[in-house]
Amino acid sequence: MSTIRSRPYLWIMAVVALVAGLGVTVLLNRGAGETSRPAAIADPGTPPATAAPTSEAPVAAAKAPPADLPVVAYAKGPRGLPDDPAPESVVPITEAMRPATKTALYDAPGGEPLAFLPPRISGLATVVPIVARANGWAAVLVPATNRKVGWVPTAGWQAETLRDQLMVDLSERSLIWLRAGEEQARWSVAIGTKRTPTPLGRTYVMGITGTSGAAFAGLDALVLGSVPEDPEKMAASLQKAHTGIHAWSNSAVFGRNVSNGCVRMPPKAQRKLLDQVAPGTPVVVTA
Repeated sequence: MSTIRSRPYLWIMAVVALVAGLGVTVLLNRGAGETSRPAAIADPGTPPATAAPTSEAPVAAAKAPPADLPVVAYAKGPRGLPDDPAPESVVPITEAMRPATKTALYDAPGGEPLAFLPPRISGLATVVPIVARANGWAAVLVPATNRKVGWVPTAGWQAETLRDQLMVDLSERSLIWLRAGEEQARWSVAIGTKRTPTPLGRTYVMGITGTSGAAFAGLDALVLGSVPEDPEKMAASLQKAHTGIHAWSNSAVFGRNVSNGCVRMPPKAQRKLLDQVAPGTPVVVTA
């Protein structure tokens, strides 16, 4: 939902993001744009480790990736990767990968390398949820493209444990926060319109970015890995943006379909999520 200018912008549900260099600037859904830069997010801690589904088949060897593979960027996701095998699954995802170096994404265990996943994207540390394991490989959710996974060999890195999950129910216009499978809170929220819907399926929290303007109650936003479903329907300045979760000061919007695809939260609820939710936290949007 954003064009590339001298610095990036992030669309947060009524929000736009333009990306350039290592910063993320947020333009949120007002008549005029407002800017911000991503801030570091503290890890609130980790729960006991839980393994993702595994396969007992032999380890599949990885082909050496060409040096000229495209690199996943904030405004451009990879092409050719497989679909998420269970995009609307609400089974808790408990593991994540944090690449220390540029890591190749493959279309299957032992398959073809299609893109590199960098350790940082627009200044935000890359922490991607693991949704499956097979033959010595892990499937991770990929940013800047909806409902796609990439496979990576599991050798050479340690999985990080995820403790939280966010679930957005579009029919109920609600957001539920779970920790270790237990509901912590739920809130009435605003979601996207029919023309600019909130993307369905699994995604994740990429990190935190700042906001500007009274509409956002002075609070940062959680930027998500998902992007507009139909970017051609968006204004040109919004077509390369990401969705997000952010506060909204006008309580009249909650329970309604009014945003550009982002989830608008009550300020008190947003403050709670900012305090508790870490990068890599899975977000599942169901119909």
